[in-house]
Amino acid sequence: MMIESWNPPLLHDYSKLSRRQNSHNDGGANLSAEKVLMEECELPLIDLNGLTSEDEREKIRCEDAISKASSEWGFFQVVNHGVSLELLRKMRREQMKLFKAPFEMKASCGILNNSYRWGNSTATCPKQFSWSEAFHIPLTKISEAACYGEFTTLREVMVEYANAMQNLAKSLAGVLVRNLGHRDSHIKEICNESSCFLRLNHYPKCQISQEIFGLVPHTDSDFLTILHQDEVGGLQLMKDNKWVAVKPNQNALIVNIGDLFQAWSNDVYKSVEHKVMANGKMERFSIAYFLCPSYDSLIGSCKEPSVYKKFTFGEYRYQIQQDVKLIGHKVGLSRFLL
Repeated sequence: MMIESWNPPLLHDYSKLSRRQNSHNDGGANLSAEKVLMEECELPLIDLNGLTSEDEREKIRCEDAISKASSEWGFFQVVNHGVSLELLRKMRREQMKLFKAPFEMKASCGILNNSYRWGNSTATCPKQFSWSEAFHIPLTKISEAACYGEFTTLREVMVEYANAMQNLAKSLAGVLVRNLGHRDSHIKEICNESSCFLRLNHYPKCQISQEIFGLVPHTDSDFLTILHQDEVGGLQLMKDNKWVAVKPNQNALIVNIGDLFQAWSNDVYKSVEHKVMANGKMERFSIAYFLCPSYDSLIGSCKEPSVYKKFTFGEYRYQIQQDVKLIGHKVGLSRFLL
């Protein structure tokens, strides 16, 4: 069977890991522990019109729903979020054009801050491998014309999209901060374009197995993430100690809590493990916006006694990089428990 995944060379890299694992006689590439069929869930759906309602009770209900979902699920979806559907459609069209470019162009021409990656270079076995390709772009680079090469129509859409996501993310972060009795000005000040990112994701068809990860299980290392995904599905999250599949909703954006909000809230808000499973019949596209602080920003608990010791975002990122390099996966907040 011909596997259309040499562009990027995912099959080559995955097969190399499988051979290496088999040579060590530790079970080979058997991923049968992952169940292909599982329970499908609908995330809490929140209408953000409530945030601008003149009815104070409606506004409070909306803010309470955001806070409750962040505590109980760590994930929720929003509609009437202020990001135009036409902008989302334009961004998706530009994203698809970008990923359809030849592999050699994506990998070597330096577009989007030379941020193109496929698979994951730190994987030491098949269960650490991600069947996907992505551009991970700092917001500081998005307005630079030199980043786009021949993809000139992408720049204007990217700038508008990043601004819209930045505004939405800060609005949601403000709700979560105020819910815990604090002013939201601090997080809004430390989370600016100097440290935030956009990640354009493409998950090619994978005809080897439906049990291969499109993106390995992980939590996000930011304050919060806003995800725009297509209708294909594949996103799964950990809920009540089991994996559940997220039902796609084309009209909604998905929001999830990151590690920094869990630490800052003293575990009131939950940074939940999630993953993407590969699809043997359809390719999948998504775009993630990450709300991050500056690297020297100190992350401390909003109240005492604190669950975690204080750390800077830079220290946290460095520790994650070291863990991935040494053991192949992220350890996360447990490194900073008191």
